[in-house]
Amino acid sequence: MHKSLRITGLTLLTTLLLIIGALAGGCASSQNNSGSAGQAKEQAGEPYQLGAVIDISGNSSSLGVPERDTLLMLVEKLNRAGGINGHPVELTILDNKSEETEAVLAVKKLIEKDVLAVLGCSSSGPSMAMVNIVQNAKVPMVSMAAASSIVEPVSERQWVFKTAQSDIVTVKKIITYLKAQGLTRVAFLSMNNTYGDGGKAAFTAAAEENGIEIVVEEKFEASDKDMTPQLTKVKASGAQAAVVWAIPPSASIITKNFRDMGLSIPLIHSHGVGNQKFIELAQGAAEGVILPIGKLAVASQIPDSDPQKKVLESYIADYQAKYNTLPNSFGGYAWDAFNLVVAAIEKAGPDRAAIRDELEKNTSGFVGISGVFNMSPADHNGLGVDSMVLVEVKDGKWQLLE
Repeated sequence: MHKSLRITGLTLLTTLLLIIGALAGGCASSQNNSGSAGQAKEQAGEPYQLGAVIDISGNSSSLGVPERDTLLMLVEKLNRAGGINGHPVELTILDNKSEETEAVLAVKKLIEKDVLAVLGCSSSGPSMAMVNIVQNAKVPMVSMAAASSIVEPVSERQWVFKTAQSDIVTVKKIITYLKAQGLTRVAFLSMNNTYGDGGKAAFTAAAEENGIEIVVEEKFEASDKDMTPQLTKVKASGAQAAVVWAIPPSASIITKNFRDMGLSIPLIHSHGVGNQKFIELAQGAAEGVILPIGKLAVASQIPDSDPQKKVLESYIADYQAKYNTLPNSFGGYAWDAFNLVVAAIEKAGPDRAAIRDELEKNTSGFVGISGVFNMSPADHNGLGVDSMVLVEVKDGKWQLLE
């Protein structure tokens, strides 16, 4: 009996020693191979985490859906090519439902996920709602919305950048057109939100500087189904042209109301209508609408010497091959945001502060879909008037005016 117990005890002891030895060997091997947890991640090619907050549903979905589709296409293409410096990219896309509160909740989730950078939002209000969050967390953010206030003042937006042309840039293009046509009395109509307010502020300042009188100002909600009351005031105002600052569907509705009322003065929109959805929802009423827009919409009409030509054609071919439809300006904003961040990570590595610095200091001459970017410590958008062209809707398509 004692012999049996002795054998059992020895067997147990031997087993424990073998287990301890194996564990010690494994730890030693792990330490010898990696040295540190961070080095182990680098050697293993651990995925780089990126996040996007996009208006996939809600009033701004016509902007967010092509942005989502573009990002999915780009991350797939990037990973097929080996990722960023051998690291695959994992992109988490969250829907903010075109609401500011949802945008805040979404960006907080992404920050908790330890993403290297945040892309979004599609529209100005939700983008603005995320600014303080990313500023406090010191996470680089690249918005795809237009309001200048998203990145200005830069002293309070050190971690925030954007790829859509600013409302100030768009306004300059419109003012130039109005002056060239001798139109000095203008009606201004805008959405009652951050995007509309930004456009109104920029247009009001530029109009005053250029001797253009705003004879009537009207607002409408993004969810409004009829803007006839506002347009009735426009009709009675003696305005020589009407400028509308909105996105679909409200931009399409007011355009249809405009035609139904028999208004024949020039109708000028902002680049917020730069997708085919605007034309479709207007049901023929968009014919003759004039607006400034990025060159993507008229890529086939710009000269081969344009530095953006090949980039635009490549994006169009990729998008059409994957989705069997043409991309639009909003998808282009996503293309720019993604590729700017990828280029920054390639140089900076997985370091948020270094990525921020790269975006701010080393994007000079970056040829994108929305223009040639020249960001700097004083300019977190980096696009000028030359990034836009004037177009007119003819036969349901965009026609270059210049």
